[in-house]
Amino acid sequence: MTERVTIFDTTLRDGEQSPGIALNTEEKLEIAGQLTRLGVDVIEAGFPAASDGDFAAVQAIARQIEGPVIAALARATATDVDAAWKAIEDAARPRIHVFIATSPIHMYHKLQMEPAEVKEAVIEAVTRARSLCDDVEFSPEDGTRSDADFLVEVCRAAVAAGATTINIPDTVGYATPGDFGRLIAKVVAEVKGGRDDIVISAHCHNDLGLAVANALAAVDNGARQVEGAINGIGERAGNTSIEEIVMALQVRSDVYDVETGVTTTELYPTSQLVSELTGYPVQFNKAVVGRNAFAHESGIHQHGILRERSTYEIMDPEAVGQAGTVLALGKHSGRAAFRDALEKIGVEVEGEALEDAFARFKQLADLKVQFTDRDLVAIVDEQSSAEDLIELLAVHVSGGTTVTPRAKVRVQTRGMEFEYDTEGDGMVDAIFEAAIAAFGVDATLLGYNVRPLTPGSDAIAEIEVTMRINGGVYSGIGVSTDVVEGSARAFMAALNRAAAANVAKEVAAAANE
Repeated sequence: MTERVTIFDTTLRDGEQSPGIALNTEEKLEIAGQLTRLGVDVIEAGFPAASDGDFAAVQAIARQIEGPVIAALARATATDVDAAWKAIEDAARPRIHVFIATSPIHMYHKLQMEPAEVKEAVIEAVTRARSLCDDVEFSPEDGTRSDADFLVEVCRAAVAAGATTINIPDTVGYATPGDFGRLIAKVVAEVKGGRDDIVISAHCHNDLGLAVANALAAVDNGARQVEGAINGIGERAGNTSIEEIVMALQVRSDVYDVETGVTTTELYPTSQLVSELTGYPVQFNKAVVGRNAFAHESGIHQHGILRERSTYEIMDPEAVGQAGTVLALGKHSGRAAFRDALEKIGVEVEGEALEDAFARFKQLADLKVQFTDRDLVAIVDEQSSAEDLIELLAVHVSGGTTVTPRAKVRVQTRGMEFEYDTEGDGMVDAIFEAAIAAFGVDATLLGYNVRPLTPGSDAIAEIEVTMRINGGVYSGIGVSTDVVEGSARAFMAALNRAAAANVAKEVAAAANE
């Protein structure tokens, strides 16, 4: 029979201790409600003795949130234990969580207590907590830097006093998976023993980036409760990330053979809510809930995903509440992803037209990080409207407010390259003069319009021009992250249309002779 791992969420306690986070009661209630929908087993609502505000928030959660166990933290003192109980006594399923440090460095420098005094404080505090509440958890703070035999001795005293959950904290993120796993195995063997009513727990910090790995090592060695926070927030580098530990246990159930009660489709919504209310952004490459967790830009990866999703994804994005796989178009993307993106927005381009649009996309991808649907449509429109009788190879402008602007354009026609250098009243006018010099025609600019397609400093702009050329009116579109280059492309598109029309007239005239 598959065993159950209890998920103990401390977002509202340890998570809120992150510098810069200060949640009010309403915000804590909103997060607690979402944690309930997520399906965590225990919500550590706060540290009631810390402040009147924290006491009020814990009490409100205890009174209004139903389903999970509601835990309150308390130091191993009578006043803290009493405050914790008063805050959670109205909860349907209350828990008092008592802690005291057991490492030599903490006992000597912080507590200024002898080991025997620490053990006695544990017995008194846990006994008092158990007289008030049937569910008591005990944590030997800085457990991974404690003497292992003394830690076991204190934990056994806590069990004898009435604790039913023994949590081993890697308070400063010092442990590695190997030594933490061995410590948990020792506690399971010597504290839990054969008792089914005692749960061994792990609370890991991420100072060395090993919180999730250490928590998994704990589960592998008999821990059946894992403590963590949404998005991994918490003191310093944070806690075990709830979304990561849950999905690691689910995806690799072949290794751990345990289950949780978490509704995984609520992971992403919970992550987003916590990020919004705490002001802590979720890093783009954050596992499971990050923006890029299911995004693929590499052409090789995108090709594989289009053939079979499991080639590069070990989780279904919808299973964690994300919208779905994203084939992020960028400079590493290939034709398959580009064509797929166009098909999804109803744009059908094949053959040479596709090659031309893809080539222009790759040029822009060196300048722009991401592309929207509007960007793609503009690229296709630009290429479909351009005739390459004369192709723009490069454009350069110089000058400014005190120097007459000059423009150089380098073009190719019939396999030969030419460069034209002109000046104008402004940079765009200089580009216009250079473009018509390349075609050797007289032209008048009738209309010029710039339309940004997307926000941001790397936005693609669509430039549309209307020109009178040889008695006819022609339009052209250019798209670029640079308005000057986009203008040059628009001018060239209009001039190419006029040239193509003139060629057509000449062909028709010759046919009639």
